[in-house]
Amino acid sequence: MNRIHIFLVLFLISIIPNSLAQTKKSDANLVGHVVSHGEHIPFATISIKGTTIGIMADDTGHFQLVNLPEGELTVIARSLGFKPQEKTITIKAGETIELNFELNQDLLGLEEVVVTGDRNATNRKKSSTIVTTLTSKMLANTQSITLSEGLNSIPGLRTENNCQNCGFTQVRMNGMEGPYSQILINSRPIFSGLAGVYGLELIPSNMIERVEVIRGGGSALYGSNAIAGTINLILKDPISNTYEFGANSGLSGVGLDNSGGTAEDYSVNFNTSLISSDSKTGMALYGFYRDRKPFDANNDDFSEVASLKNTTIGTRLFHRFGARNKLTADFFNIKEDRRGGDRFDYPLHEANIAEAVNHNLTTGALTYEQYLRENDLLSVYVSGQSINRDSYYSAEKSLSDYGNTKDFSYTTGVQYYAEFKNSNLTAGIENNGAWLKDKKLGYADIDNAIIENSAIISIPHTDNVTIADQTTNTTGIFAQYELTWSAFQVSAGARFDHYEVNDKEHLNSNKSGNVLSPRLTFKYDIKEDMQARISYSQGYRAPQIFDEDLHIETSGSRKVIHENSPNLEQETSHSYMASLNLNKKLGKVSVGFLMEGFYTKLNNPFANQYNEPDANGTVVYTRINADKGAKVQGVNLELNVIPTHNITLNAGFTIQKSEYEEAQEFNEKSFFRTPEEYGYLTLDWQTTQNFGISSTANYTGKMLVPYFGLQIPNPEQGVLRNTESFFDLGLKARYNIALNGATFQLYGGMKNIFNSYQSDFDKGIDRDPGYTYGTLNPRTVYLGFKIGNFIK
Repeated sequence: MNRIHIFLVLFLISIIPNSLAQTKKSDANLVGHVVSHGEHIPFATISIKGTTIGIMADDTGHFQLVNLPEGELTVIARSLGFKPQEKTITIKAGETIELNFELNQDLLGLEEVVVTGDRNATNRKKSSTIVTTLTSKMLANTQSITLSEGLNSIPGLRTENNCQNCGFTQVRMNGMEGPYSQILINSRPIFSGLAGVYGLELIPSNMIERVEVIRGGGSALYGSNAIAGTINLILKDPISNTYEFGANSGLSGVGLDNSGGTAEDYSVNFNTSLISSDSKTGMALYGFYRDRKPFDANNDDFSEVASLKNTTIGTRLFHRFGARNKLTADFFNIKEDRRGGDRFDYPLHEANIAEAVNHNLTTGALTYEQYLRENDLLSVYVSGQSINRDSYYSAEKSLSDYGNTKDFSYTTGVQYYAEFKNSNLTAGIENNGAWLKDKKLGYADIDNAIIENSAIISIPHTDNVTIADQTTNTTGIFAQYELTWSAFQVSAGARFDHYEVNDKEHLNSNKSGNVLSPRLTFKYDIKEDMQARISYSQGYRAPQIFDEDLHIETSGSRKVIHENSPNLEQETSHSYMASLNLNKKLGKVSVGFLMEGFYTKLNNPFANQYNEPDANGTVVYTRINADKGAKVQGVNLELNVIPTHNITLNAGFTIQKSEYEEAQEFNEKSFFRTPEEYGYLTLDWQTTQNFGISSTANYTGKMLVPYFGLQIPNPEQGVLRNTESFFDLGLKARYNIALNGATFQLYGGMKNIFNSYQSDFDKGIDRDPGYTYGTLNPRTVYLGFKIGNFIK
């Protein structure tokens, strides 16, 4: 146990007993309602500033808070799509006060509260950093069953499939591959490299309240791997008595002549939350089950979309010991079986190709929050994630390729937020660690069994072989000061990290380093409805195991594994961003426009060196430092148009270029799998009170993809192909039926209507499984329903 852990334990021991003493009930109550233009707003959030007290109004817009602390209180009413309103009241013991709110519309979400930009809750418009939010409503409108499908509806982000066998996915941000982005769960960086292999498709959307995305370097606050940006998953919070249950049935490959048939995809989910009558204790509970069958796109008996079964259960609990403190606990467990290849009814080692993993992922977190002074906030937190993964990556019915990987990652820290007249300060200390052990399991060597008189006398067994036994530990100290002066705002921060990477199997891979990551942001309000921002930040990636290292591409002719060069050194970055954000009401039409330029210079950038296959057909992709640097530059464009309160149009487009300063493999400077243009468009139209239509379109431009299959004369050398572009169009319709205080919603639709899907998948046992690109799924039709008291 290091010094930070000891400090946290002693700190919690000292503060929690004092907090456990329940204060005397005041019988000071507050009741009221929330309306806009004479109509009640359902499910608005009511909170007391400078405290942890909060509740959600019911479906009629009414609320009640009981046993409030005496004195002067500032009450805030918020609801998505409306500007928040604050009112100050004086409340006394034994009194009940009625307080009503009239909210004005904020259709562009400018007044939305976000937490990721500066590690603290702040108004989105006032944030020094651009924060893009993916709401649970958008996830529903795009029919995103898991997180991976929804991220395509954010500017600068693109989710891709990197394996034809098992469906290894990653998200690229501003042209940089997955490991350049930091994935957070409730602002904590516990999403490990092992979880990241299939993590985007592991996480069901119904457990997510919203996703907050920051493009650009954020290492000054969140540590390593935040070079391209940060993706923060905010889980559902219990603030009212709600429930919801839903089921969905999909069919992929509908109407395709050359495929191996359609593939079914079923899922069910539920969400519920309960709070006590005094709002001091609450619990949210969610669950998810999915069963997806494999899909064969080219009728060669090998899957292009892997089969999977996912079972998720989780909860979030909170308890308020007093008005100004709160203890929150999170827990969820995900079990998933995933398999690609062929002969799915046979054991793995009886298939011609099988890439299969069995995940058991458990995450837990504990956060204690204490308000000090008027609005200062102290947070103490600890979180951890454990993964036990059984795997099999092989071909030709091998018995020797079963494996097991165990991984544990954790974060502990203390953060303090201090608010002054025209400025604020955020400071803290954090320790992140992980240990991972990856091994190939021993097996009974039947081929070399000793046989006498047609009887087996003995069977030799091979020993387990450890592939990696790595520990990482990073201790960071961070601080950021933000000053607001008239229309000008400056935010300056820095983080100092000391990291250690130790691999017991490869002692020459042990690395350590000290990194100072500064961050500087300027924001200027040109007008009330126009803001300009410029920023600079540094980031780094330590030479450790990344998610792609824990995935193996397999075919009958070769096997591809990834490893770090013993001489691999730390990669660092310098990121510059400039943006102009305009949000204006033109008559009755609300228009939001963002133009964001980005430039990132990578020093000692990681690059792959492709080695020749050995006698067993194994190819090693060795991660090295490129001799010279690399640069990523481009512009993100975002447009939001809301002509009326029931029609919303969102669009985003990215134009970018990612390349090394000198040619790498195939004598090419450009990053592979990185289109220079991509974008999205979503439209939601609530035609009547009960009926709504939503449409989604995603465009993916041409890109360079390596091919090492048998369709070319020299598959060991490979060729570089320029792919076609894709346009994925989807349509969804929904209808709500009121049921005595609940709502029943029936919906249906189609994804990828024109089947804009890769047409040249490699075939057969000797195919190149890494030759996959474009849209994630073929044409898919779906039908489903949900019922609950919190359906909008």
